[in-house]
Amino acid sequence: MPTINFSNTEIAFQYKSTEDLKRAYQLFKLLSYPTLVNVGSVVAPLFVKLGGKFFIKKTIYRQFVGGETREECIHIIQTLAKYNVGSILDYSVEGEQNEDSFERCKKEIIENIEFSKDKPYIPFCVFKPTGLIRFALLEKVSAGATLSTNEQNEWNRAKNRVMEVCQKAYQSQQPIFIDAEESWIQKAIDELTDECMLTFNKNQCIVLNTFQLYRTDRLQFLKDSLKKAKENNYYLGAKLVRGAYMEKERERAAKMGYPSPIHPDKSSTDRDYDEALTFCVENIDRITVCAGTHNERSSQHLVDLIEKHGLKKDDKRIYFSQLLGMSDHISFNLAKEGYNVVKYVPYGPVESVLPYLIRRAQENTSVKGQTGRELTLITREVKRRSGR
Repeated sequence: MPTINFSNTEIAFQYKSTEDLKRAYQLFKLLSYPTLVNVGSVVAPLFVKLGGKFFIKKTIYRQFVGGETREECIHIIQTLAKYNVGSILDYSVEGEQNEDSFERCKKEIIENIEFSKDKPYIPFCVFKPTGLIRFALLEKVSAGATLSTNEQNEWNRAKNRVMEVCQKAYQSQQPIFIDAEESWIQKAIDELTDECMLTFNKNQCIVLNTFQLYRTDRLQFLKDSLKKAKENNYYLGAKLVRGAYMEKERERAAKMGYPSPIHPDKSSTDRDYDEALTFCVENIDRITVCAGTHNERSSQHLVDLIEKHGLKKDDKRIYFSQLLGMSDHISFNLAKEGYNVVKYVPYGPVESVLPYLIRRAQENTSVKGQTGRELTLITREVKRRSGR
């Protein structure tokens, strides 16, 4: 089995200047202090309103976001492409509250599809459902509550927006991810995504759902989703992630007195994630899979599965994915070996992407060893460049 050398920092950071690496080191050092991150997450929105936008843009925004507009992202997209790393333009607006905002977001996503469709280095597009649908409405639909006439009309408009986006992706032959969100709104998202896959995935995979494997029920849901796809004669699209709402999920479950939907420990999540990868590759004739992971072991597991099943490294049904600003040692070393790799490249105004940035800060603080790993790799590369 081919073993990927994820410790090769020369390859991992080849696209970054030493100044960029030192700046990243300072940021990850700050993120290593949980109290600072927790306080910062609470005060950040107020900080931006009071004029702190410039500071955020020069620090955490610069590390994890491509720019304020699609056009500002072109430089990083082209830079990644030079090293055979693709990009996914992610208009990181979420939690919108009114129809005008939803329509603006829909227009932006459709423009992203149009922009990406003839560019092989942008193999996917993506959207977050709460950029197109009101959170409280998704919550009510997920709970099976009776909708008022106005709410039913609103839900119909929301579904039409999602269908319009997926129709554009289908016409453009541009695969699109539908991101996962909090568990208490996910049922409505899953049902809507299944409807889109039934409509647009008859001949190939255009629409991909997102499976959060830190949830105790998602491995079985993945298996049930394939069964449904086979019964209805369409291809299943599966982006596999661990999940980004762990603290929020556990806090809500404790507050409301229901069992936490999240695995009790990391090892359980890792087990389900790797089992999900195995399941997808074993059913690759019907599944397109994107492994969204910052975990070296899971990445190596997928490499091993590709080899075991006699698949090509660049089989278009299998992708590895990481976020911009994180885990470059996984992305660039995999790409160097010829595997399909994409980076999420979020963009949007500072105020709009703040929820995304807060999740990145919390993730780097809460995931054991993640910040320390980034700091160690950056330090090693800076020393290598200085000849020490």
